[in-house]
Amino acid sequence: MNYTTSMDYLKGLTKFGINLGLDRIRDLLTRIGNPERKVEFVHVAGTNGKGSTCAILASILKDSGLKVGLFTSPHLHSYTERIKINGHEITEEDVAEILTMMRVHLDKIVEEGGEHPTEFEVSTALALYYFAREKVDIAVMEEGMGGEIDSTNVIIPRLSLITNVGMDHMDYLGPMLEDIARVKAGIIKEGVAVLTTCDHPAALEVIRQVAKEKHAPLWEEGKDFWAEPLEQSENKQKFQCWVKDTLFPDLSISLRGKHQLKNAALAVAAAVKTGISSKAIRLGIEHTIWPCRLETVWEKPLVILDAAHNYHGILALIDSLKEYWPDKKKVLLIGMLADKEREKVATEIAPLAEKIVVTKPNSPRAGKWEQVADFVRPFTDKVIVEESITRAVDEVIKLAGDDDMVIITGSIYMVSEARAYLLRSMPSCKLSDNQS
Repeated sequence: MNYTTSMDYLKGLTKFGINLGLDRIRDLLTRIGNPERKVEFVHVAGTNGKGSTCAILASILKDSGLKVGLFTSPHLHSYTERIKINGHEITEEDVAEILTMMRVHLDKIVEEGGEHPTEFEVSTALALYYFAREKVDIAVMEEGMGGEIDSTNVIIPRLSLITNVGMDHMDYLGPMLEDIARVKAGIIKEGVAVLTTCDHPAALEVIRQVAKEKHAPLWEEGKDFWAEPLEQSENKQKFQCWVKDTLFPDLSISLRGKHQLKNAALAVAAAVKTGISSKAIRLGIEHTIWPCRLETVWEKPLVILDAAHNYHGILALIDSLKEYWPDKKKVLLIGMLADKEREKVATEIAPLAEKIVVTKPNSPRAGKWEQVADFVRPFTDKVIVEESITRAVDEVIKLAGDDDMVIITGSIYMVSEARAYLLRSMPSCKLSDNQS
């Protein structure tokens, strides 16, 4: 297969849907030489902040001189974004080559009466094989959804990290916060240290219980490590970080929002656990790039992209909007998946906007996406419903004056398509220096 046919093949695997569990991927990994046993890992789970934490930590590890793999999902514009070594994406040729090899084994699984692995399981196996083949020193692996029953949980990591725990994917992970916390805590392995920024008492107690059962040393934010803000501008945050009794002063990160300082503190603590120098920690944080997180792509009007895809993400976005741009008139473009708490999200974000455009995320999970319009109408009489994401972007730009602010948020599938359209179709649209 070439890259195009490989992508068609992967897309075809989405017919197997979300099917959590480890038996299928374990079978596949055994057939391709158990690459998960040949690499050291840091495993990252949680509801929000996983990707940012992974990006910060991978940047720190790279600046320490290590050869670092990074596996995250979903991607923004190209599948190759999901799998990187030292910031460089896997090539299309390598994707095609590895998938062609794996397809032989996948077909054999079905011939033998086995259950076909899902698209995400195949992607996870692809990343593990690539990292092992390229002999990375360590790989940072972001869970997809399930923690305990997520395909990334086949690894035995050097460290386990858990960001916050919130209400998301309840259809798969359980209806209560404690249920979700227990699934996320499933990445904790026997005797392997775990670090967390979870601050919800009930969820944190679950993590503590699992860590105790697994004899896993536990570090908690606010107790064992934390960040303290120092200065802030639109393009940079300066802060210091404590890890136990060690102070890391004069740190700087281009990612906006107080929530990113929590993610940075988690990455710093993980780096300390891994034996990384303070110099590499400082440089790695400064060099971190992670798009679609309070990202500026346009100046007049100011256009901000943020993949706040669930309730907790929206709350963080709202805090940042009030902190950075309290006096800007705001116009909102939003599109959210059906399995999110859309009414709660609308109730929080809509009062900030004078005008709102609602669009459809390009995902089978979009469901009755138009309902978001009903949820926001009590807060403004200017609501436009537009199914096409590109036309929705055009509409929201038209609604904003030069001194106004456009916020494009919701499902990462929608935000990424909006980003691609803006960068492709508007010559003066460009990324800020710290986000390109």
